[in-house]
Amino acid sequence: MNFEEMLDDGLGIIAEEINFSDIDNEENHQSQDLFPILPVRNMVMFPSVVTPITAGREKSKKLLEDAHKENKFIGIICQKNPNEENPTEKDLYIIGTLAKIIKIIKLPEGNITAITRGYYRFKIKKMVSNEPYFIAKIITQKDFKPKDEEEFLALMDNIKDLAEKIINIDPNIPNAAQFALKNIEGEEELLNFVSANGNFSSDKKQKLLDEKTLIGRANALYEMMHDDYRHLELKNQIHQKTSKDLDKQQREYFLNQQIKTIQEELGGGAESDVDEFKKKAAKITWSNDVENHFQKELQRLQRQHPNSPDYNVQRNYLDFFTDLPWGHYSKDHFDLHKAEKLLDKEHFGLEDIKKRILEHIAVLKLKNDMKSPILCLVGPPGVGKTSLGKSIADSLGRKYVRVSLGGLHDESEIRGHRKTYIGAMAGRILQSIKKSGTSNPVIVLDEIDKIGQGIHGDPSSALLEVLDPEQNSNFYDNFLECGYDLSKVMFIATANSLSSVQRPLLDRMEIISIAGYTLEEKIEIAKRHLIKKQLQENGLEAKSLKIGNAELKHIIDAHTSESGVRTLEKRIAGIARWVALQLAMEKQYNPKISIEKVDEILGVPRPKTFSEITDVPGVVTGLAWTSVGGDILFIESILSKGKGGLTMTGNLGNVMKESATIALEFIKAHYEELGISEEDIEKKNIHVHVPEGATPKDGPSAGIAMLTSMVSSYKNKKVKSHLAMTGEITLRGKVLPVGGIKEKLLAATRAGIKEVILCEANRKDVGEIKKDYLNNLKINYVSNMSEVIEIALK
Repeated sequence: MNFEEMLDDGLGIIAEEINFSDIDNEENHQSQDLFPILPVRNMVMFPSVVTPITAGREKSKKLLEDAHKENKFIGIICQKNPNEENPTEKDLYIIGTLAKIIKIIKLPEGNITAITRGYYRFKIKKMVSNEPYFIAKIITQKDFKPKDEEEFLALMDNIKDLAEKIINIDPNIPNAAQFALKNIEGEEELLNFVSANGNFSSDKKQKLLDEKTLIGRANALYEMMHDDYRHLELKNQIHQKTSKDLDKQQREYFLNQQIKTIQEELGGGAESDVDEFKKKAAKITWSNDVENHFQKELQRLQRQHPNSPDYNVQRNYLDFFTDLPWGHYSKDHFDLHKAEKLLDKEHFGLEDIKKRILEHIAVLKLKNDMKSPILCLVGPPGVGKTSLGKSIADSLGRKYVRVSLGGLHDESEIRGHRKTYIGAMAGRILQSIKKSGTSNPVIVLDEIDKIGQGIHGDPSSALLEVLDPEQNSNFYDNFLECGYDLSKVMFIATANSLSSVQRPLLDRMEIISIAGYTLEEKIEIAKRHLIKKQLQENGLEAKSLKIGNAELKHIIDAHTSESGVRTLEKRIAGIARWVALQLAMEKQYNPKISIEKVDEILGVPRPKTFSEITDVPGVVTGLAWTSVGGDILFIESILSKGKGGLTMTGNLGNVMKESATIALEFIKAHYEELGISEEDIEKKNIHVHVPEGATPKDGPSAGIAMLTSMVSSYKNKKVKSHLAMTGEITLRGKVLPVGGIKEKLLAATRAGIKEVILCEANRKDVGEIKKDYLNNLKINYVSNMSEVIEIALK
C-alpha cells in the first residue's frame, strides 16, 4: 500500500474501534480460537495499520465477503512464493496479523478490494481446513515492551527523522505522507506504520513482523531504512548527473533545430548535405583525433547559410575529406615468380632495376610492415622509367597514379591551399591518393629534376616531408588541416639528371641509374613492343608490316642516336603511317620493308662513320654525358702564326676553358718530352674549337681530349681512328676519373667507336656494366698524359 491510498477517503477516520473482548485472550495471549486465514502476495500486514487488499482468487473473495457480513476477524498472512496461484499450508509464513474488514469495494473486472485494519500479531498453531478457504487455530503474539524506555524513545525519534529524510528525497512518495507521519501518536503505531510502508521487500517486512520485541523490531527497521536512504542518495546523484547531460544534449538539440528553422526561413536548409556526410563518415574507420576534427567541421557547416560563399568552401572541404580512403589499403600480391614474369614481359633488359624491385617485394612479403622505399630512377629519356612504375604497381597488385612535376613552381601544388580561400584544393599528393581509392598506391613522381622555384615557395622543399619515410606517416596538407599517413605509399621518382635536385631530397631517395640500351636490346624491344604498339595505333594488321632485324639495326644506326627507344618508336611510327597511307589509297606495296625503303621513308641517313672528320691532325673524339644520355663530341685544334696565344670557341663553359688552359700550360712545360719544337709553341697561336657552337658545353670530362688535340696539331700527326677518350687532367699531367661512364661507353658503341681511353680509377665503374654492352670495345686504362699521347698518336 502506498501513502496516497492509505490516506484517501479518510480511512484512518473510517477505522472503528474493535472490541477485543470477542477474542479469547489469556494474560500471555495463549488463547486459541478458529479464524479464517487470507493468504496475500507481496505484502505484510502490521498491527494498527490500515491497508487495502485486492482479491482475485475465488477462495479469497468468498472469505472476504463472509467475514464482512459476519463482522469477523480474519488472519492475514504472507505467501513465501508470490507466484504460487494455489498455495498450501507449507507455502505460508506462520506469523501474521489479525485484521478486521472496514469496507469492501467491488471492482468492474470482478475483483474485490477490502479496506482492512490490523490489530494483533498471531502465530498459526494448526491448520484445521482449507475449504472453502483456510481455517486455522492461532495463538496471538504479544509485543514485549522495551526495558530501557529512554533508549527506545530515542531510537524512534531517529526513525521518524530518517523517515522524513526519505520522504524528502524519494519522488515516488506523496507529500501527504509527511503529514500522516507527524500526526501518528504512539511509538508502537509509528513503528508499525513505517515498517508497513517502507520500501522493503516482503521477506524483510516479514522479518520485522517476526520480531517479538519492539526494540528488536526498531533496530532492524532503522538498519533497513539506512540502507534504503543510501540507495536513494546514490540514485539521486546518478539521476542529477544524467539530467545535466540530458539537459546539455537537449539544449544543443533545440539550438540546432532553431538554426535549421532560421536557415529554412532564409532560403533552404543544409540537412541533406549534413546527412550525406554523416552516412559517408559512418563507413569510414579513423582515429579519435580525425573523428573529432570531422565533427567540428561538420558542425561548422551546419551553422552556415547554404547561400553564403563560405558554405560552398566548407562543403567542398568535407566532400574531399570523406572521399579520402582513410585506413583503406589494397592487398599486396607477393607472388615473386609472377612478378618476375610480368617485369620480364613488359621490360627487356634493365636487370638491375628488376632485381631491386623483386628484392623489395621479397622483404615486404617476409616482414609485412616494411616502410615503402623511395626509389628514384635516373636516366635519359625513352628508357622506360615511367612505365617501370606502372609495372611495379601491377606486380604488387597496387593502384597506379602518375604525378607530373615538370615545370611545377608553386609549393601549394604539393601541400595544398588554405581552405579559407574560394577555389582552394588539396595538393597533388592527396589528390592522387583520393584518385587511387587506396592509401597504399604506387605514385610515380615524374620529372622530379624539372621542378622550378617561383614566388610562391619551393615545391622541392615541400617534397622533403613527402619523401621522408620517418616523417610522411603524418603528412600535413594545408587544405586537409590534419595529418595523413603516407608511409604505406610507394613513391617512385624519375629524373633525367640529378644535378638540379636538392641534396637533402636526394638523401631521402634510393638512386637507381638506367643508362640506356644496347643495339641488341633495342632490336628486341622494337620486335616485342614497339612494332605491335604502332600497328595497333595506326589500325594495321600484323601482316601489313614486317620489319626484319637488319632493317631495325639500320634504323637504329642511321636514323637514331639516343640511349632510349623513344626516337626509335617515332621512326617505326613513321613507317607505319606510310603503310597506312598505301592501304588507304589502295596502292600496291611490299609489306616486308627493305633498308632502301626505310631510307626512302625516313629520309637521308646520318653518316655511318666519322673517318672523314677524324682523319686529319688535331681532331679528337671525346665522350660526354648529357641529360639525354651519353654522346660523342669532336674537339678540333689548329695552329696559326702568332705569339703562342690560345683562342677557344664553341660556347664553352668555364670548366672546359680551364681544361684547355691547363692543357696548353702542360705542353709548354713538357714540350721536349712530347717532341714539340719550342719555336712552334712561341711563334704559333693555337685555336681550340668544339663544333655545334649553339649548344652550351661544360664539364670536367674533356681535359685529356683537348690536350691530345693540341699535341696532335703541334706534331701534325693524326689521332688513331675509331678512338674516343674521356677524363680530366691536372697541371702536372695526372689523369683524373670522371662520371657517367656507362652512358659514355654506350654512346661510343652506338657511334662505332672501337677503342676507348679511361682513367685507371674508372676501372671499377666499367666492372659494374654488363659485358654484353661492351662487345668489340677495347678499353685502355691510363694514369698520366704520357700514356694517353702514346696510345692516341701511336
